[in-house]
Amino acid sequence: MNISIFVADGSHAKYAQAICDEIYLSAQERGTGIARRTPEYIIEKMNAGKAVIALTDEGEFAGFSYIETWSHKQFVANSGLIVNHKYRKIGLASKIKERIFRLSRELYPDAKIFSITTGLAVMKINTALGFKPVTFSELTDDEEFWKGCEGCKNFDILTRNNYERCLCTGLLYDPMEHIKIDIK
Repeated sequence: MNISIFVADGSHAKYAQAICDEIYLSAQERGTGIARRTPEYIIEKMNAGKAVIALTDEGEFAGFSYIETWSHKQFVANSGLIVNHKYRKIGLASKIKERIFRLSRELYPDAKIFSITTGLAVMKINTALGFKPVTFSELTDDEEFWKGCEGCKNFDILTRNNYERCLCTGLLYDPMEHIKIDIK
């Protein structure tokens, strides 16, 4: 079985409902929060070239992730990372995350890239890519981003703590920390 990862486009819209269903099911199984997205939102990301999708050679949905910009493109969020249950435990999440990270760097080379998660596996993947754990105060202060958390079952925790703490961990990649200087 071969799985390929592509930058998604409008031709992948037929997978949007399956992606939303898998995201919701995974959140229920883990008992953790996740911002719910509609198929229309997922399709919007695909049409804009701001998503990656993993498909088997037979055309079956295997995984997905998308990006969103915040604070006038100073921040990029890597979001919605999901792997179809059938294709878990084979390293696919790492490959999808690496591809969405590269897409973020290609489209927004100067932006800080962030992710919030409750999942240890995602924390490990992000750390391997150069992300560091940070407090929420180091992430975007864009109110629209935090509205995306309203669908999460832990939203009350976030609001009770004035958007400073929740059950999620914030992870940040600052490209300025990864610049190599050639000194002669």
